[in-house]
Amino acid sequence: MSQLFSLDNKRILVTGAAQGIGFIMARGLAEHGAEIIINGTSAVRAENAVIQLREEGYRAYSAVFDVSDAPAVEKAIQMIEGDIGPIDVLFNNAGIQRRHPFTEFPLEEWNQIIATNQTGVFVVSQTVAKRMIERRAGKIINICSMQSELGRDTITPYAAAKGAVKMLTRGMCTELARYNIQVNGIAPGYFDTPMTKALVENTEFSDWLCKRTPAARWGDPEELVGAAVFLASNASNFVNGHLLFVDGGMLAAV
Repeated sequence: MSQLFSLDNKRILVTGAAQGIGFIMARGLAEHGAEIIINGTSAVRAENAVIQLREEGYRAYSAVFDVSDAPAVEKAIQMIEGDIGPIDVLFNNAGIQRRHPFTEFPLEEWNQIIATNQTGVFVVSQTVAKRMIERRAGKIINICSMQSELGRDTITPYAAAKGAVKMLTRGMCTELARYNIQVNGIAPGYFDTPMTKALVENTEFSDWLCKRTPAARWGDPEELVGAAVFLASNASNFVNGHLLFVDGGMLAAV
Protein backbone atom coordinates (compact mmCIF):
# COMPACT_ATOMS: atom_id res chain seq x y z
CA MET A 1 0.00 0.00 0.00
CA SER A 2 2.83 2.44 0.82
CA GLN A 3 4.06 2.15 -2.79
CA LEU A 4 0.89 3.88 -3.91
CA PHE A 5 2.17 7.12 -2.42
CA SER A 6 5.89 6.58 -2.89
CA LEU A 7 7.75 9.08 -5.04
CA ASP A 8 10.95 7.06 -5.20
CA ASN A 9 12.65 7.46 -8.57
CA LYS A 10 10.33 10.34 -9.51
CA ARG A 11 11.96 13.50 -10.85
CA ILE A 12 9.78 16.53 -10.17
CA LEU A 13 10.10 20.09 -11.50
CA VAL A 14 8.40 22.66 -9.27
CA THR A 15 8.14 26.17 -10.70
CA GLY A 16 8.27 29.14 -8.36
CA ALA A 17 9.67 26.89 -5.64
CA ALA A 18 12.54 28.93 -4.24
CA GLN A 19 10.35 30.15 -1.37
CA GLY A 20 6.85 30.11 0.08
CA ILE A 21 4.29 27.41 -0.66
CA GLY A 22 6.32 26.17 -3.63
CA PHE A 23 9.30 25.39 -1.42
CA ILE A 24 7.15 23.74 1.24
CA MET A 25 5.58 21.46 -1.37
CA ALA A 26 8.98 20.72 -2.92
CA ARG A 27 10.35 19.66 0.46
CA GLY A 28 7.26 17.53 1.13
CA LEU A 29 7.67 15.77 -2.20
CA ALA A 30 11.35 15.19 -1.44
CA GLU A 31 10.43 13.66 1.92
CA HIS A 32 8.44 11.04 0.00
CA GLY A 33 11.42 10.10 -2.17
CA ALA A 34 11.33 12.51 -5.11
CA GLU A 35 14.30 14.16 -6.77
CA ILE A 36 13.46 17.87 -6.97
CA ILE A 37 14.29 20.56 -9.51
CA ILE A 38 13.71 23.99 -7.97
CA ASN A 39 12.73 26.71 -10.44
CA GLY A 40 12.80 30.43 -9.77
CA THR A 41 13.79 33.67 -11.45
CA SER A 42 16.47 34.46 -8.86
CA ALA A 43 19.57 32.28 -9.09
CA VAL A 44 20.51 33.14 -5.52
CA ARG A 45 17.15 32.17 -4.01
CA ALA A 46 16.89 29.00 -6.11
CA GLU A 47 20.38 27.86 -5.17
CA ASN A 48 19.77 28.64 -1.49
CA ALA A 49 16.64 26.49 -1.62
CA VAL A 50 18.65 23.65 -3.21
CA ILE A 51 21.37 23.95 -0.58
CA GLN A 52 18.76 23.74 2.19
CA LEU A 53 17.20 20.60 0.69
CA ARG A 54 20.58 18.97 0.20
CA GLU A 55 21.59 19.76 3.78
CA GLU A 56 18.44 17.92 4.86
CA GLY A 57 19.54 14.88 2.85
CA TYR A 58 17.40 15.30 -0.26
CA ARG A 59 18.35 15.25 -3.94
CA ALA A 60 17.80 18.67 -5.48
CA TYR A 61 18.89 20.88 -8.37
CA SER A 62 18.09 24.39 -9.54
CA ALA A 63 16.81 25.64 -12.89
CA VAL A 64 16.56 29.42 -13.26
CA PHE A 65 14.11 30.72 -15.87
CA ASP A 66 11.03 32.89 -16.32
CA VAL A 67 8.04 30.63 -16.93
CA SER A 68 6.54 33.07 -19.45
CA ASP A 69 9.71 33.25 -21.59
CA ALA A 70 9.20 30.43 -24.12
CA PRO A 71 12.79 30.31 -25.50
CA ALA A 72 14.22 30.31 -21.95
CA VAL A 73 11.80 27.55 -20.93
CA GLU A 74 12.75 25.39 -23.92
CA LYS A 75 16.46 25.84 -23.17
CA ALA A 76 15.97 25.01 -19.48
CA ILE A 77 13.87 21.90 -20.11
CA GLN A 78 16.45 20.66 -22.63
CA MET A 79 19.14 21.16 -19.98
CA ILE A 80 17.15 19.39 -17.26
CA GLU A 81 16.26 16.40 -19.41
CA GLY A 82 19.75 16.15 -20.87
CA ASP A 83 21.86 16.74 -17.76
CA ILE A 84 19.63 15.62 -14.86
CA GLY A 85 17.08 13.29 -16.41
CA PRO A 86 13.50 13.07 -17.71
CA ILE A 87 10.85 15.07 -15.87
CA ASP A 88 8.27 12.64 -14.45
CA VAL A 89 6.09 15.25 -12.75
CA LEU A 90 5.62 18.97 -13.42
CA PHE A 91 4.21 21.24 -10.72
CA ASN A 92 3.11 24.58 -12.16
CA ASN A 93 3.28 26.66 -8.99
CA ALA A 94 4.82 29.99 -10.09
CA GLY A 95 2.47 32.89 -9.50
CA ILE A 96 2.25 36.55 -8.55
CA GLN A 97 -0.42 38.75 -7.01
CA ARG A 98 -1.24 42.45 -7.41
CA ARG A 99 -4.12 44.33 -5.79
CA HIS A 100 -6.05 47.33 -7.15
CA PRO A 101 -9.72 48.20 -7.65
CA PHE A 102 -10.85 46.87 -11.02
CA THR A 103 -11.39 50.30 -12.63
CA GLU A 104 -7.92 51.43 -11.50
CA PHE A 105 -5.98 48.27 -12.31
CA PRO A 106 -2.91 49.21 -14.40
CA LEU A 107 -2.73 47.40 -17.73
CA GLU A 108 0.97 46.69 -17.15
CA GLU A 109 0.17 44.80 -13.94
CA TRP A 110 -2.70 42.90 -15.62
CA ASN A 111 -0.21 41.78 -18.27
CA GLN A 112 2.31 40.70 -15.60
CA ILE A 113 -0.29 38.57 -13.80
CA ILE A 114 -1.56 36.93 -16.99
CA ALA A 115 2.00 36.28 -18.23
CA THR A 116 3.11 34.50 -15.06
CA ASN A 117 -0.07 32.92 -13.72
CA GLN A 118 -1.67 31.85 -16.99
CA THR A 119 0.71 31.99 -19.96
CA GLY A 120 3.53 30.52 -17.87
CA VAL A 121 1.44 27.42 -17.11
CA PHE A 122 0.74 26.98 -20.82
CA VAL A 123 4.36 27.50 -21.90
CA VAL A 124 6.00 25.17 -19.36
CA SER A 125 3.29 22.52 -19.68
CA GLN A 126 3.48 22.48 -23.48
CA THR A 127 7.28 22.21 -23.40
CA VAL A 128 7.33 19.38 -20.85
CA ALA A 129 4.29 17.55 -22.26
CA LYS A 130 5.98 17.04 -25.63
CA ARG A 131 8.62 14.94 -23.88
CA MET A 132 6.06 13.13 -21.72
CA ILE A 133 4.09 12.16 -24.84
CA GLU A 134 7.18 10.49 -26.29
CA ARG A 135 7.56 8.47 -23.06
CA ARG A 136 3.81 7.78 -22.76
CA ALA A 137 3.95 8.76 -19.09
CA GLY A 138 3.82 11.84 -16.89
CA LYS A 139 1.89 13.96 -14.45
CA ILE A 140 1.20 17.70 -14.59
CA ILE A 141 -0.21 19.44 -11.53
CA ASN A 142 -1.37 23.05 -11.77
CA ILE A 143 -1.72 25.23 -8.69
CA CYS A 144 -5.12 26.81 -9.09
CA SER A 145 -6.97 28.70 -6.35
CA MET A 146 -10.25 29.36 -4.61
CA GLN A 147 -10.31 32.20 -7.14
CA SER A 148 -10.63 29.61 -9.89
CA GLU A 149 -14.27 29.57 -8.72
CA LEU A 150 -14.81 32.72 -6.63
CA GLY A 151 -14.18 36.43 -7.07
CA ARG A 152 -12.94 38.95 -4.51
CA ASP A 153 -12.35 42.68 -4.40
CA THR A 154 -9.12 44.05 -5.92
CA ILE A 155 -7.84 40.76 -7.44
CA THR A 156 -9.97 40.39 -10.58
CA PRO A 157 -6.98 39.72 -12.91
CA TYR A 158 -5.68 37.05 -10.53
CA ALA A 159 -9.10 35.38 -10.46
CA ALA A 160 -9.33 35.59 -14.25
CA ALA A 161 -5.94 33.89 -14.61
CA LYS A 162 -6.73 31.16 -12.06
CA GLY A 163 -10.10 30.51 -13.70
CA ALA A 164 -8.26 30.10 -16.99
CA VAL A 165 -5.82 27.64 -15.40
CA LYS A 166 -8.79 25.55 -14.24
CA MET A 167 -9.99 25.24 -17.83
CA LEU A 168 -6.44 24.76 -19.11
CA THR A 169 -6.18 21.81 -16.72
CA ARG A 170 -9.34 20.25 -18.15
CA GLY A 171 -8.34 20.93 -21.75
CA MET A 172 -4.89 19.43 -21.23
CA CYS A 173 -6.44 16.36 -19.62
CA THR A 174 -8.73 15.90 -22.61
CA GLU A 175 -5.80 15.92 -25.05
CA LEU A 176 -3.08 14.25 -22.99
CA ALA A 177 -4.85 11.46 -21.07
CA ARG A 178 -4.58 9.16 -24.09
CA TYR A 179 -0.80 9.28 -23.66
CA ASN A 180 -0.96 8.14 -20.01
CA ILE A 181 -0.45 11.70 -18.77
CA GLN A 182 -2.54 12.85 -15.81
CA VAL A 183 -3.27 16.57 -15.54
CA ASN A 184 -4.88 17.81 -12.34
CA GLY A 185 -5.04 20.92 -10.19
CA ILE A 186 -4.73 21.81 -6.53
CA ALA A 187 -6.89 24.74 -5.46
CA PRO A 188 -5.73 26.12 -2.10
CA GLY A 189 -8.06 28.13 0.07
CA TYR A 190 -6.69 30.80 2.40
CA PHE A 191 -3.27 29.91 3.79
CA ASP A 192 -1.04 31.79 6.19
CA THR A 193 1.91 32.67 3.93
CA PRO A 194 4.14 35.71 3.30
CA MET A 195 1.87 36.60 0.34
CA THR A 196 -1.19 36.79 2.64
CA LYS A 197 0.61 38.41 5.61
CA ALA A 198 -1.36 41.66 5.36
CA LEU A 199 -4.67 39.76 5.37
CA VAL A 200 -3.61 37.51 8.26
CA GLU A 201 -2.76 40.59 10.31
CA ASN A 202 -6.05 42.29 9.37
CA THR A 203 -8.29 41.41 12.32
CA GLU A 204 -11.50 42.23 10.47
CA PHE A 205 -10.60 40.04 7.51
CA SER A 206 -9.34 37.15 9.66
CA ASP A 207 -12.54 37.21 11.71
CA TRP A 208 -14.61 37.12 8.51
CA LEU A 209 -12.48 34.29 7.10
CA CYS A 210 -12.78 32.12 10.20
CA LYS A 211 -16.55 32.57 10.24
CA ARG A 212 -16.80 31.88 6.50
CA THR A 213 -14.67 28.71 6.59
CA PRO A 214 -16.19 25.57 8.19
CA ALA A 215 -12.78 24.67 9.64
CA ALA A 216 -12.83 28.13 11.29
CA ARG A 217 -9.16 28.93 10.68
CA TRP A 218 -6.44 29.79 8.17
CA GLY A 219 -4.71 26.87 6.48
CA ASP A 220 -1.17 25.81 7.34
CA PRO A 221 0.93 25.53 4.12
CA GLU A 222 2.15 22.11 5.27
CA GLU A 223 -1.44 20.91 4.79
CA LEU A 224 -0.97 21.16 1.02
CA VAL A 225 1.73 18.49 0.97
CA GLY A 226 -0.67 15.53 1.17
CA ALA A 227 -2.59 16.69 -1.91
CA ALA A 228 0.69 17.24 -3.76
CA VAL A 229 1.98 13.77 -2.91
CA PHE A 230 -1.32 12.14 -3.90
CA LEU A 231 -1.47 13.79 -7.33
CA ALA A 232 2.24 13.13 -7.99
CA SER A 233 2.09 9.46 -6.99
CA ASN A 234 0.67 6.28 -8.51
CA ALA A 235 -2.32 6.64 -6.19
CA SER A 236 -3.78 9.14 -8.69
CA ASN A 237 -3.13 7.21 -11.91
CA PHE A 238 -6.82 7.29 -12.92
CA VAL A 239 -7.51 10.79 -11.60
CA ASN A 240 -7.53 13.25 -14.48
CA GLY A 241 -8.90 16.73 -15.14
CA HIS A 242 -9.72 17.15 -11.45
CA LEU A 243 -9.39 20.17 -9.15
CA LEU A 244 -8.62 19.14 -5.58
CA PHE A 245 -9.74 21.94 -3.24
CA VAL A 246 -7.76 22.23 -0.01
CA ASP A 247 -9.79 24.95 1.64
CA GLY A 248 -11.16 23.83 5.00
CA GLY A 249 -14.60 23.43 3.40
CA MET A 250 -14.92 27.05 2.34
CA LEU A 251 -16.22 26.37 -1.16
CA ALA A 252 -18.82 23.92 0.15
CA ALA A 253 -20.43 26.39 2.53
CA VAL A 254 -22.81 29.26 1.85
